[in-house]
Amino acid sequence: MRNLFPGLIVGTIFGAGLALSDMVNPARVQAFLDVAGVWDPTLMLVMVAALVPSAIAYLLRRRMTRPLLGDRFSIPESRMLDPQLLIGAATFGVGWGLVGLCPGPAFAGLVLGSWQPWMFVAAMLAGMALHHLFTATRAPAPAFEG
Repeated sequence: MRNLFPGLIVGTIFGAGLALSDMVNPARVQAFLDVAGVWDPTLMLVMVAALVPSAIAYLLRRRMTRPLLGDRFSIPESRMLDPQLLIGAATFGVGWGLVGLCPGPAFAGLVLGSWQPWMFVAAMLAGMALHHLFTATRAPAPAFEG
């Protein structure tokens, strides 16, 4: 329970921030991505504002041996790029651009009563299940240094 409570608090604050910034609105996100049309730059402020606490956290992490409310830090140390990572990142970006949602805003949007986040989360969970089903028996793809 000690490890779950901080995650619940941080997740709630994160979800509230997503709702407050309107990142849970697919139309707002798609308008931000429409740089050749009627571009809405307001979400750029959300992204820039997210960099400040993230940068501070990474600077503080360098001075810490372990997190305050956890046993260890969970930050990827690998700089390896493999086909699965590249294909996954491209699929994520295209999907985010097409529907205007990514996992964080979709989960935050579940409480707002719209059907789109529910459909997105259901499709995402189905995709995760299919990935698990098809990759559980396959050998890992060869990686290359990036």
